[in-house]
Amino acid sequence: MNSPFLIAGELTSGGHRLLQRVYYEDTDFSGLVYHARYLHFLERGRTDYLRCLGVEQRELIGADEEGLVFVVHRMEIDFKSPARMDDVLTIHTSTEKAGGAKMVLSQEIRRDGALLIAAKVIIAVINAKGRPRRLPEALAQQMLVASKEG
Repeated sequence: MNSPFLIAGELTSGGHRLLQRVYYEDTDFSGLVYHARYLHFLERGRTDYLRCLGVEQRELIGADEEGLVFVVHRMEIDFKSPARMDDVLTIHTSTEKAGGAKMVLSQEIRRDGALLIAAKVIIAVINAKGRPRRLPEALAQQMLVASKEG
């Protein structure tokens, strides 16, 4: 089936873009998106960014003898404006840094171009035993190039 809708979003100039609709389950009693739900939207953006780069996270754990896992180490979020039920949000994800045992990702959530959320996410790269490991250079370069060229 040919569809203009790409469920995993798309690589664009400067990173990755994912569209998400706000559903009733995402809101609180006031009708606004509950603050913790933004974490879900951001996670979907990061996961689908990797997916569009051809990286399946569930396969990384067994990709080599050491295993490769990404975990959120630190996150800074600025809540600028609320989203409401039925809004269509654009989650943009790009790589600021990738190398060594960490990645730094920049994420934004927008509605009709208006910035709602700005986040900086530091991802630790660990092995299957939970110890730091280096991000493979090829993957680091792929992420950096995707965030510059799309």
